[in-house]
Amino acid sequence: MGRKRRIPKEPVTASVEGMAHEGRGITHDEQGRPVFVDFALPGERIRMRYTKLRRSRAEATAVEILEPAAERIAPECAHFGNCGGCALQHLPPEAQIAHKERVLFEQLARMGGVEPEQRLPALTGPVWGYRRKARLAVKDVPRKGGVLVGFREKHSPLVAPVQFCPVLDPRVGCRIEALAELVGELSIRNRIPQIEVACADTDVALVFRTLEAPNETDRSRMVQFAEDTGLAVLEQPGDETTITPLSPVAGPDLHYRLEPWDLELGFSATDFTQVNAAMNTAMVQRTVDWLAPEPGKRILDLFCGLGNFSLPLAAEGGSVNGIEGDAALVERAAANAQRNGVSVSFQAADLTEEAGIARVRGGFDAVLLDPPRSGALEVLPAVSATGARRVVYCSCGPATLARDAGELVRRHGFRLTAAGVMDMFPHTAHVESFAVFDRE
Repeated sequence: MGRKRRIPKEPVTASVEGMAHEGRGITHDEQGRPVFVDFALPGERIRMRYTKLRRSRAEATAVEILEPAAERIAPECAHFGNCGGCALQHLPPEAQIAHKERVLFEQLARMGGVEPEQRLPALTGPVWGYRRKARLAVKDVPRKGGVLVGFREKHSPLVAPVQFCPVLDPRVGCRIEALAELVGELSIRNRIPQIEVACADTDVALVFRTLEAPNETDRSRMVQFAEDTGLAVLEQPGDETTITPLSPVAGPDLHYRLEPWDLELGFSATDFTQVNAAMNTAMVQRTVDWLAPEPGKRILDLFCGLGNFSLPLAAEGGSVNGIEGDAALVERAAANAQRNGVSVSFQAADLTEEAGIARVRGGFDAVLLDPPRSGALEVLPAVSATGARRVVYCSCGPATLARDAGELVRRHGFRLTAAGVMDMFPHTAHVESFAVFDRE
């Protein structure tokens, strides 16, 4: 057996050569192994402490910046570096965008073997207080003073002690300590692993995941918190079907508006919705512009969710069919269409399975793809068979977008007309992007 590799105990001086896709600096050790360094920027000279050492790579954290990069800035949040929610607060927003653009276009070239004919300007929006959906971790840690509420620590299952979160919607971000105090007063304070946050235009829902039923005193305290703050409090003892409103008893009115089309979309606290409302409107507007709906134009919206794209496309005159794998979201989408007086045909089908893919039939002028991070590889042959001349692809994973772009170009006769990033998650390494494909 080979000798176990020992992590150096003392910090090591290094020069940072580049930046990895997830936002970590890259250097190399004396053996030539790449070392991925948290909180380090290209061009910096640093002192770093190793955290992992493997045969082919190592990981470390910068503990001292000896020669900072010119673009380094002071993080806005006092918890940056410990809390794992953000990765790039030491970079200004414009430098974050440049990094994400490099990630996108490198992935398209390396994994997809494609280059867009046009690199589109990045879609950007607010960088603070933007996050409307989150799962806050909860942990009772007496030795750290009691209940902690926040995000996990970087590379750790521990909960970072957070008093305030500047990226969360301020209706919740400024109440982290109050939430910790509330949970600390409950008899089941060590039986609540998470609080799911769902912020709408008017109401805010806090879903408390409970592993043990709260007693009447607990419920009274949770109701009082809801009344004092104006936030809705719900209890979830099991799966999503067990969610029960505590206050108000009728439940929150969760909806968001898409103002350019005078649309209002309702959703439940655990439904998938885009976390950044301003960016979502900008993304939908750009997509509508690309698809150019008009009376008689047939548009297929795959992975349509609760109608975020389908309804604006139909409101502008398009004949829209939406397909989504989550039956509950399909019901919500149909209700949203009826609520807004818009005609869309929705159906439930798993687009990763043959039976679901078989629902994708021909006779469309354009297709919109908005898949999960795993991408849309399985459904691409069916997309091609629809006869559509244009495909617009909204992506939350640049690697799977690159893979799928290569398939559309090489196997299905499309060309990659345009691509660009949208900064849905400022200060994080998440790269959301969009691409337009055309064929003659």
